[in-house]
Amino acid sequence: MLPTTLLHRGLLILMLVTGLGSCVTPSIPIPPPAPERMEFQLDLDLGTATFAYPATANYSNAIVYVYNRTAGRGVIDTARADGSVGPTDPFPAADFDEISISFETDAQVVSTCIVLRDGAPGAICN
Repeated sequence: MLPTTLLHRGLLILMLVTGLGSCVTPSIPIPPPAPERMEFQLDLDLGTATFAYPATANYSNAIVYVYNRTAGRGVIDTARADGSVGPTDPFPAADFDEISISFETDAQVVSTCIVLRDGAPGAICN
């Protein structure tokens, strides 16, 4: 009788471990926003900029944070169903400010920080 009880316990433990393991599905990381696809319109007279990003399926309906690390201010927007963004509302900005762009999906947050240049972004932040 004892071997049967041990066998049942062993099977029960195996089923629990297998069941719990199936609840943890690995997520495939999405790539961070690519600087070469970012578009900024910088208004030097007003000291503001807007941000836009083309359609990218990975960013569908993501919350988008555009944060000026230099000025300490930014804007929050939502990506469209196709993953495109903007143009956002204007945010405080000047040439050479460090801008952090983050896309938050249900599964993860990915970010890229760039040095702002009128039109296309400049270098990656240090």
